[in-house]
Amino acid sequence: MRALPTTRRLFTAVLLAGAAWHAQAADLTVGFQTGVDPSKVPQADGAYEKATGQRIDWRRFNSGPEVVTALASGDVQIGNLGSSPLAAAASRKLPIVAFIVSAQIHSSEALVVRNGSGIDKPEDLKGKTIATPFVSTSHYSLLGALKHWGLDSKQVKVVNLNPTEIAAAWKRGDIDGAFVWSPALGEIRKTGKTLTDAAEVGTWGAPTFEVWVARKDYAEKHPEVIAQFAGVTLKAYADYAAHKAEWTPESDPVKKIARLTGANASDVPELLAGAAYPDAQAQTSATLLGGGTAKDIAGTAAFLKEQGKIPDVLPDYSPYVSAQFIQ
Repeated sequence: MRALPTTRRLFTAVLLAGAAWHAQAADLTVGFQTGVDPSKVPQADGAYEKATGQRIDWRRFNSGPEVVTALASGDVQIGNLGSSPLAAAASRKLPIVAFIVSAQIHSSEALVVRNGSGIDKPEDLKGKTIATPFVSTSHYSLLGALKHWGLDSKQVKVVNLNPTEIAAAWKRGDIDGAFVWSPALGEIRKTGKTLTDAAEVGTWGAPTFEVWVARKDYAEKHPEVIAQFAGVTLKAYADYAAHKAEWTPESDPVKKIARLTGANASDVPELLAGAAYPDAQAQTSATLLGGGTAKDIAGTAAFLKEQGKIPDVLPDYSPYVSAQFIQ
């Protein structure tokens, strides 16, 4: 019996040593979200680690604002977030730089209303409860849609829930609708109908997109890592573009995406088709990293200020975008 405390001490020491090794194991911490896109395949395969030579700690977040917080604290060096949280972060002068447009959002984010909620047209949203993750691209799209329809927050109850909470609230019947992305989007669509999506809202003047960003201090010290990270991402986009028809629910790429994001494999092909993934030529064009992305961030920031979501808009957002890492 006297040996038991020693055994416990030894076991505790082993656990602490293991924890210390794990903390030192990662050279790079990357924050990702559950949105469905082709780059999840090389993430699942360990291709980013092979290309960069870095030991990567992949951390999953529920929304862009959570990624921004982790970037601000220095816990994360590279993160994936949408245009709305990017605009909010840049407006606060967070030292980050967008180095690749990871997706131009179309139908992969949508406003779905519950069957039986009595919502058949925009006017029916009055008095209803609609959920979305605040300061996300979906939130931005929702605000843009409400503005287009002549509705405001006094007429529609907009509540802040992350995607996991939205799926749970939907099952309980606590909300009448939600503007959100996958995998929650795939779940609520089963018992709801789409009232609008990010593609349509974009034509109304509120386009949304996603980016990979890096902390500026990390990018300045390790430009080769950022370039290699971007290269793996673009290779995944090219593979998807060349073999899109083969990415069926039974295919290996789709199964990997489903496992990593929590989406149903049967929903993944449609969700993938709900966004555009720019190639290298498009990335460096005047439409995107060559100038257009900075202008789009400025437009998003102006809208957020108008909605009272941020206090100020910067005169120039180009310091927060760079095409130098696209080879």
